[in-house]
Amino acid sequence: MNYSQAFLKNFLGKSPDWYKLTIIIFLLINPILFFWVSPFWAGWVLVAEFIFTLAMALKCYPLQPGGLLTLEAVMIGMTHPEHVKTEIMANFEVILLLMFMVAGIYFMKQLLLFVFTKLLLSIRSKIVLSISFCLSAAFLSAFLDALTVVAVIISVGMGFYGVYHKVASGNNFDDSTDITNDERIISHQDTLEQFRAFLRSLMMHAGVGTALGGVMTMVGEPQNLIIAEQAGWGFKEFFFRVLPVSLLVLVCGIITCFIIEKFHLFGYGAKLPRKVWGVLAKFDRTQEQKMTKQERIKLIIQALVGIWLVIGLAFHLAAVGLIGLSVIIFATSLCGVTTEHALGRAFQESLPFTALLVVFFSVVAVIIDQNLFAPIIQFVLAASESAQLMLFYVFNGLLSAISDNVFVGTVYINEAKNALQAGSITREQFDLLAVAINTGTNLPSVATPNGQAAFLFLLTSSLAPLIRLSYGRMVYMALPYTIVLALVGLLSVEFFLPSFTQWLLQIGIIN
Repeated sequence: MNYSQAFLKNFLGKSPDWYKLTIIIFLLINPILFFWVSPFWAGWVLVAEFIFTLAMALKCYPLQPGGLLTLEAVMIGMTHPEHVKTEIMANFEVILLLMFMVAGIYFMKQLLLFVFTKLLLSIRSKIVLSISFCLSAAFLSAFLDALTVVAVIISVGMGFYGVYHKVASGNNFDDSTDITNDERIISHQDTLEQFRAFLRSLMMHAGVGTALGGVMTMVGEPQNLIIAEQAGWGFKEFFFRVLPVSLLVLVCGIITCFIIEKFHLFGYGAKLPRKVWGVLAKFDRTQEQKMTKQERIKLIIQALVGIWLVIGLAFHLAAVGLIGLSVIIFATSLCGVTTEHALGRAFQESLPFTALLVVFFSVVAVIIDQNLFAPIIQFVLAASESAQLMLFYVFNGLLSAISDNVFVGTVYINEAKNALQAGSITREQFDLLAVAINTGTNLPSVATPNGQAAFLFLLTSSLAPLIRLSYGRMVYMALPYTIVLALVGLLSVEFFLPSFTQWLLQIGIIN
């Protein structure tokens, strides 16, 4: 082996050679495009390359290849370190959320596994279970951050998978085993594949549920708060202004959930295998029988911490990340977790994704510096008043499917506010555009994992490779929801929103 072969073997580790070669080609062509073709097109190529690294997340974690691409972008002048820092600081609450909230959920997994095991065992209908997951995620996401909700769902999924994988591998419930290794699973392979399909569908239903609920309130998504602030809306007014779109979309989303499960469409419909149900039922009985008073106290404390979490987030008592830190402190100190090693395990899931998100903010900085969205924004603002609602919704949706929806929402609401202050649009039109921006950044963005931070977190979680949830599979499974949510949202914005808003104004619910 010569030095070049040794370097290639080390570069991106065990990733396929074709993948390594592709990343090297990306790194070679980007400076050529930037200096000798067009910075604008070089920027769009970088966005496409970054999306490619996300799509290949199961070949290589996107942090390394995506990080190399963005570092090169900074070095050749596509953006500047100070601008990257500005974008990071603008989204610092999200970073704190990932650092602390996800770790906080880790220390509540005993309670979550206990509660959701009971739920899984009591609801035998897969359709009812799917709708329950979707509605639960929607309700929670209306008041909590979607990333927090998805972190809970991932923790539950990991718990279920770990329980069955141990038994299928010939181990006991309490045995320490590598759940990523399927070598000892021979006779149970088909059952495991069916169980994976079952878990994939539940994860996707819950993920879409976060988008259905997140659009409804001003605290549901970060961009909602920005839009509400620019429009001068409180919680009540935001809710009712968005209601003609959000309510219809929620109903149609639940109907979609029912149809795809009923008719086994787009990878849905897999039921919980009887063998797995039996294992989980035995696990539940075993845990209850051996549960000591100390263990029961732990569950009660975790439940109280969960109540504090919901109250703290719903009423915005502090930054989301700080509430997550308080969850860690309460859950560990009151449940006997005192060693650094035990604490460190909780951060294994969140920190790689936190680093990836910082890389993503670097891509956003490139988008801003190279004015990649400028032609689209100018086109939309130049349209007639009658066409603006539809165009704002459509282009917000398209851009939010490939970029950070917080960034897209912020850009568009600021442009709409500038147009209002310049006298180009009326206040009534501005209010309608604000709703179109909110729904456009929330609903169609379920199309891809990079459109929804919650989806991206699910894709890059340790659960995704276990249940064989790839980028392409996520896009495919999200497709029916994407079509329904995007079209129903568009029709609602275009045909129902103006008249419903007028009616709300007349009866005095909104000002």
